[in-house]
Amino acid sequence: MTPDVRPLVAGNWKMNGTRSSLDQIKAISEGVRNELSEKVETLLCPPATLIYVATAICTESPLMIGGQDCHPETHGAHTGDISAEMIADCFGTFVIVGHSERRSDHGESDSLVRSKAEAAHAADLTAIICIGETADERKNGQTLEVLKRQLVGSVPDGATAERTVIAYEPIWAIGTGVTPTVEDIAEAHAFMRRELTDRFGAEGKAMRILYGGSVNPSNAKQLMAVDNVDGALVGGASLKAEDFLAIYRVYEELTA
Repeated sequence: MTPDVRPLVAGNWKMNGTRSSLDQIKAISEGVRNELSEKVETLLCPPATLIYVATAICTESPLMIGGQDCHPETHGAHTGDISAEMIADCFGTFVIVGHSERRSDHGESDSLVRSKAEAAHAADLTAIICIGETADERKNGQTLEVLKRQLVGSVPDGATAERTVIAYEPIWAIGTGVTPTVEDIAEAHAFMRRELTDRFGAEGKAMRILYGGSVNPSNAKQLMAVDNVDGALVGGASLKAEDFLAIYRVYEELTA
């Protein structure tokens, strides 16, 4: 954890969830209605088809709702895409950009990710900018080099701590059940903190850096206690209210 930085526990549902899943969103929204919500922010990013209904469910809850991606343009002939303004129009407040699955499946570059983050900021959304190395890059000792390149290329100039979150997701750990060692995570997050502080000063020092990659109720407490880990970007474990709330509640002890 970073002193004086409010952690964020975010769930990315990816291409999962239909109307039958709304009971899980309702259960999560009810589960964060406690005193812990003053210390920890919570966010769910369901598929775009559920954003509007999800925000309606959460009107009396601290649980926030966001999108999983956005187009860099505000509107136009971009069939199948969704703009940051559309997410905001559905009362979403965050959007994930640059997830490794977007980078690998759709060939998204750092410059495109940056333009999406800029679009998010223009729509008054908070951008969660994802970065992380592949298994080969890790094997070749290139982890920090990759993180530096992606931070430089993906994070817009003038980014603020209020509207920008960094999510470190080692690609080889996503959905595999395998996580880096605590020491590896600490090294990566400390490096990113230095890079952000050097570039953005006080804003970089206060910018939240999440860890993502096979986070679950069993390992969350250990991972979230690492220096400069300011929360989690949770994949599969966010689909079930019981699991997601268990990760959220590790902060009952960590923030005591």
